[in-house]
Amino acid sequence: MRNLLLNIGKKSKKAFLSQIDTSKKNKVLKDYSNLINKNKKLILKENLKDVKNAYRKKINDNLIKRLILNNEKILNITHSINNIVKLKDPTNFVLESWKRPSGLKISKVTIPIGVISVIYESRPNVTADVAALCFKSGNSVILKGGSEAFYSNKILSNFFRKALKKNKVDENFVQFINIKERRVVDFLLTKMRKFIDVMIPRGGKSLVKKIQSLSNIPTIGHLEGICHSYVDKDANPKIAQKVIHNAKLRNTAICGATETILLHEKIIKKLGNSILKNLENNGCKIIGDNKIKKFYKGKVQKATNKDWSKEHLSSTVSVKSVKNLDEAINHINRYGTMHTDSIITQNNKAAKKFLKEVKSSIAMHNTSTQFADGGEFGFGGEVGISTNTLPPRGPVGLNQLVSYKYQVSSKGKVRK
Repeated sequence: MRNLLLNIGKKSKKAFLSQIDTSKKNKVLKDYSNLINKNKKLILKENLKDVKNAYRKKINDNLIKRLILNNEKILNITHSINNIVKLKDPTNFVLESWKRPSGLKISKVTIPIGVISVIYESRPNVTADVAALCFKSGNSVILKGGSEAFYSNKILSNFFRKALKKNKVDENFVQFINIKERRVVDFLLTKMRKFIDVMIPRGGKSLVKKIQSLSNIPTIGHLEGICHSYVDKDANPKIAQKVIHNAKLRNTAICGATETILLHEKIIKKLGNSILKNLENNGCKIIGDNKIKKFYKGKVQKATNKDWSKEHLSSTVSVKSVKNLDEAINHINRYGTMHTDSIITQNNKAAKKFLKEVKSSIAMHNTSTQFADGGEFGFGGEVGISTNTLPPRGPVGLNQLVSYKYQVSSKGKVRK
């Protein structure tokens, strides 16, 4: 195992050094999209192996939901790749340039990061998204998918390598680790710093926590998605009803799903009741504080302090009453995970205060938290969401997968 992984690292470094021009990058990506389209049946056949294994091993329902591929999901994968083709190459772009009195000409120019390794669970689409984004931004990538999606990930990465080979580009721009052993992850995190420049975890809390605590390589990612939607006293009832329903129930298994609803105490009896009843009627379990229990007419389970820190990833939502906007902001900053938080209000002053003061990497106004996605941001996809305080933050797409350097020139200047 050790030699195999070190060899993968060496191949990634070597591939990275052979930088590719934009037209060839786009040709590779188009060919990759075409290969996926032409081989849908084969991809679904391999995916079915993973799904059957997952059911046999009694893996959590939310993980199986992410794992399953169908024609629509494959169409979404190719759509994402084609969008990345249309986006500008983020490398070799002059961000700023200026002249100094000393005669120096200075330019700040974007460059690829290097070798990126992504460790992820369940979602086969991550294989295609990450490979495409890393390649277009000039980075080579080492993929370590979860064993539950082994066959799906393997076939999708193999098709990318075929597209690279067809265009006479080093196949090792994209490498998939086809060893299922868990100790592979430990080795990547602790013994591969010489080869890997950035580590990106995508998966459940335990996986991300392990990577963030063990890795001696810089990481980009988020631990949990405890997202909030705050319904202000000045909320438009129709907007509030529509947005909250979508934010919680559109897809309960994603990290951008709202997990806690905050209701201004002045709107609980009327608007709050309507919002919560709509959720309950659509199969959502309500966990509420004392005030919610008192005024909500439907079924409600009493909340404890632990419920404000829960990422349910299911049709369950925690609901808390707040006295004002400041209490809502303080609650989010205390219990949130700096992922995505939204305010629903017609009061622009309140909205501006919320957007400015919540610590979230994504702050929203009158918008469903389910829009926390690189594709929806126009990034062509994402390698993940970053809740780091340092950049990149939010969806990490094409333009976030580059670094920069300063290029300085002069006519033989020396410093006095």
